[in-house]
Amino acid sequence: MKKKVSLVMAAVLAAGSLAGCSSQGKEQASGTNGTTADKGPLKFSISLPTTTGDGYAQRSPDLNKDKWVQRLNKLTNTELDVRLIQREKMSVLFAGNDIPDVLGSLDMPTGKDMSGSVEAGVFMPLDDLLKQYAPNLLQKVPKAAWDSVSYQGKIYAIPDYLTNPSRRGTYIRTDLLEKTGLPVPKTVDDFLNVMRAFKKLGVENPYQMRENFKYADVILGAFDVLPYKDQFEKQGDQIVPKFFDVENTQKALQTMKTMYDEGLIPKDFATISSTDYSKNINAGKAGMSSANVGTGLKDFRTSIKAVDPSAKVDVIASPKGPEGKGGYFLYAPMVRAFYINKNVGQDKAAGIMKFFEWMTTDEAAKFFSLGVEGENYTVENGKINYKFPANKEETQEEGFRYGTLWMAQDATYNKIQLGLNQDGQDILKAFDTVLSKEGLPGIGFYPDLKAFAKYPDLTPLGDTGPKLIIDHMVKMIYGKESISDWPKVIEEYKSKGGNEIIKEATERYNKKDGVSIFNNQ
Repeated sequence: MKKKVSLVMAAVLAAGSLAGCSSQGKEQASGTNGTTADKGPLKFSISLPTTTGDGYAQRSPDLNKDKWVQRLNKLTNTELDVRLIQREKMSVLFAGNDIPDVLGSLDMPTGKDMSGSVEAGVFMPLDDLLKQYAPNLLQKVPKAAWDSVSYQGKIYAIPDYLTNPSRRGTYIRTDLLEKTGLPVPKTVDDFLNVMRAFKKLGVENPYQMRENFKYADVILGAFDVLPYKDQFEKQGDQIVPKFFDVENTQKALQTMKTMYDEGLIPKDFATISSTDYSKNINAGKAGMSSANVGTGLKDFRTSIKAVDPSAKVDVIASPKGPEGKGGYFLYAPMVRAFYINKNVGQDKAAGIMKFFEWMTTDEAAKFFSLGVEGENYTVENGKINYKFPANKEETQEEGFRYGTLWMAQDATYNKIQLGLNQDGQDILKAFDTVLSKEGLPGIGFYPDLKAFAKYPDLTPLGDTGPKLIIDHMVKMIYGKESISDWPKVIEEYKSKGGNEIIKEATERYNKKDGVSIFNNQ
């Protein structure tokens, strides 16, 4: 099928000979780590994507003179021309034909951020280069991540990736659970009984809810009816949102209504902001809650112990519904992606691939995770003593080093740093023994279904359901609508544009056109 090239990309193609002009000229023979042992460092330009206007890198007057960039250059025998590009300005970059040798992006090849550039041939396929110059990287990255940066069967980018796409977990105040004498809850019924016991202990919010069910969707997950963007499923011969499962959606809503009626969740849950949500948890008002595990566990433990020194917080397996399912949605396996300009010469492209191959080494992991010995850490009798950040500026600097500069990395967690203390070790354990065994598979579409743009009230986001659906769910939990009327909600959804969404989703699924299957394998 012929694809139309946008006006932006027409401009790119018209000036194709200029794209990546900095890549032209004398190419250097590639050597170890993408370097030139006899001709000096490998020079190439690279853009790093960002979504914020504040931070360590943004404050730097010249990133190319930054100490961490300079140290990376020395380790890899490269001379990087580094620039930042805000996600919102990607289209401007393409329109201005200012494409670096390596373009960092937060989007898949056919995503909106890429402005049709991959389809237009602006970047080179990388399959052969990977096989020849980065075999360890090719093997290390999960297939799902390679699939997410592929177009028409060819790999077009090198991803930061997730080996475990299950990121969120269920938290419990273990000290309170011990007071109840109950075991760790395993089923939805167990979950309800623990909440009731917490209520008897005087816990204000046995389960902490918040608006739009964000980070408060554990029951929807237990019944496998998460209403999100990548949570479509096959029903008969159609691809539909999971809330089309009437029986399980009604069971989930009835469970949450029971929680509301018995005072096990806040009465004003539908209007609790993210700020108040966190305040309640940190103030020790919540018995159980949901949050990201990589960042939440340590923060919650620190905050709650400041209020109650005897408090204990742990991550437990999410409650299972009648079909034995539980957990939260799965994140996309690709976090960032790095595309190589088609006008980069083959020798330089080979060197760039070796640069990314180096990112998989133990040397790289140690540098990005810990920094420089004597400056950021010391080693005594084989024990690493790491100087953890003490303020916002140091935290942002650390984030730049291992979150921004470390490319082609497993972004699931920083294993080296987490292994340095008990909180970190508990996080690793939670990922490996709990999160790896839960999470809800689903079908997603990249680029988005075109029908979404026509029907904003029916459009789901990554972790927020369509407004029409959320509104009805809230009213049913509050008792303002009957849960038995859920089939009427589905009919309303279909009549207001849902039929068009389902039709497009089904057609694209059958054609395998931009379909992503999210699972925890």
